[in-house]
Amino acid sequence: MPDPSPTFRAVLLDWRGTLVVAPTFPWLVETALHRMGREATPEAVEQVLVRLRGADGTRVDSSAIDTDVDEHRAAYAEWFAAAGLDAPLAAALYEVESDVRLNAFAHDVARTLTALDAAGVRLGVVSDIHVDLRPVFADHRLDDGRTWADLIEVWALSFELGVAKPDPAIFAVALDRLGLPAADVLMVGDRGAWDGAAADVGITTLVLPPLASPAQERLHRVLDLVLPGQHRPAADALRTAG
Repeated sequence: MPDPSPTFRAVLLDWRGTLVVAPTFPWLVETALHRMGREATPEAVEQVLVRLRGADGTRVDSSAIDTDVDEHRAAYAEWFAAAGLDAPLAAALYEVESDVRLNAFAHDVARTLTALDAAGVRLGVVSDIHVDLRPVFADHRLDDGRTWADLIEVWALSFELGVAKPDPAIFAVALDRLGLPAADVLMVGDRGAWDGAAADVGITTLVLPPLASPAQERLHRVLDLVLPGQHRPAADALRTAG
């Protein structure tokens, strides 16, 4: 009996917190200190964090800065200056925050993307981000010679579009580029207030718990919805076999 048709014709994926572990400020500080060759003990990290907490980071908290590269850089520079960080540390922190190759992908990303692609489901990435994500997807190659980037048909990146979540306009752009009705598309993210805004343009949205570790497996929930009955997590299969 042939597999049933997918329940959605396309899946849009958030990036940080959904496909990769979102960076935390303690991690950013520790990584920056290590890169600089400075002491990166918990005490040294906390000293920097105390300064950052004491400065006004309101502008950094807004997704509006993700719509413009220069504005993003300026917002962080303003915050680091207000915190009294020295210039080399400020530069290192921003470099780490902007280096998307430091954000580890979840271990189940490859099999999720390939399963959807094999079923004829079109894929897109919708992200509030100030840097291009295509190269980091292209770093990962499949057995057939294609890269993950080759599987992604639509890129809706805030810095390229001048609009960011939770503005529904970013999802409307993705829909337009897919050329599909909203009812045929699933959005997958980790933040209800941001990714859930896809529902405002009629897109069904799956909100997963934020990815805490690359080893954490959550993306089978996407396959459960899009390819029902066709895929199970490896752990479940082993339990059944036992």
